[in-house]
Amino acid sequence: MDSAAFPTHLRDELDAFAACLGGDLDSAVEHCGDWTLYDLANHLGGGNLWAAAAITEGHGDFRTDPAPRERAELIGWFRDTAAILVSTVDIDPDTPAWTFFPPHTVGFWRRRRCHETLVHRWDAEHALGIVPVLDPTLAGDGIAEVIDTMSPRQVARGRATPPEHAIRLTATDTGGSWTLGPGEPVATIRGTAQDLLLTLWNRRSIAGLTVDGDEPAARRVLEGPLVP
Repeated sequence: MDSAAFPTHLRDELDAFAACLGGDLDSAVEHCGDWTLYDLANHLGGGNLWAAAAITEGHGDFRTDPAPRERAELIGWFRDTAAILVSTVDIDPDTPAWTFFPPHTVGFWRRRRCHETLVHRWDAEHALGIVPVLDPTLAGDGIAEVIDTMSPRQVARGRATPPEHAIRLTATDTGGSWTLGPGEPVATIRGTAQDLLLTLWNRRSIAGLTVDGDEPAARRVLEGPLVP
């Protein structure tokens, strides 16, 4: 996916998340432990500032105070963090920056924060009983990011072992196809780009998706954990 497209997607996803903050801030976020919607906003907004500091200050040690609890202040705070992030990444994507995984450029953060926001916007809408819809092309790049960045980082940090087998993921709506793991795929999982991405991020199971080949092996690969 062209790096030039990420800032627009990032703005749209941050705006969509901010819109959720008009809902019940005590709503439980199903796939994020014991977090509420407030906690999710605190995490995402703080992450916006952390990523911006990684670019402007060249390190990953940034810390900030918790987000305000009062709704109007929280919304204002979150939108401010979003504006800071968007303006910070709106430079040459090849500009060097501190990152936690290659490439060590601003382009990394354009992509990473876009997908972080995409998944957490899904979390927020899901928590509020809204049926989330993800852009298929962006979701497809999110699949690629799990394979080329998030899963290798899990292995590098000792959080997961490398997969023993390869599986193929095929998006029925975009035609995109990706291979996760070594060698020839032992199974193919087919579904929309959104459903495949949510499966990789443990937001849904492969139930309801089409699996051809060795399904038990495919499930073992997906157990990873592929993402934090």
